[in-house]
Amino acid sequence: MSLLARLFGTSTDPREEWRALWHRVVSEARDPDWYRMCGVADTIEGRYDMITLVLALVMLRMEDEGDMGPATARMTELFAEDMEGQLREAGIGDPTVGKKISALMASMNGRIGAYREGLRSDPKVLVEAVRRNVTMAQPDEAEALVQRMAALHARLARSPIDGLRKGEIAA
Repeated sequence: MSLLARLFGTSTDPREEWRALWHRVVSEARDPDWYRMCGVADTIEGRYDMITLVLALVMLRMEDEGDMGPATARMTELFAEDMEGQLREAGIGDPTVGKKISALMASMNGRIGAYREGLRSDPKVLVEAVRRNVTMAQPDEAEALVQRMAALHARLARSPIDGLRKGEIAA
């Protein structure tokens, strides 16, 4: 979408169709049970790790649906937009924001690959992926996180794409 179109409102931002799902990703990642019961560190790093974990599961669900390239691009754009805002709010200035966003995107892509591999293979692979990618308050609690992660993955698999677009995840 061009800058002029956004400024003058001549067309709809294609990301808006997926914003409810983005808000649901953030809401799910902020669920206190991830931190209380699964041992994720309740820190800035731990919260980022949970946003990327939940977003990775959503992206994998969209990938399984097929033909969702534009939608996953929109979700990625919403992630980058939100992370940029968070960095700026934290006082990170213009010269370094782009580099930090690039690093966050590379991290996100790596996590999607690691979680994809872990979910499709031996559960021990997923435990190791979580240990590498999630800041834990107690490192030995990764198994509890993996169990809850697998449950969310199953709920997402039962969620129709139209419902996901509205931010709805199956119970």
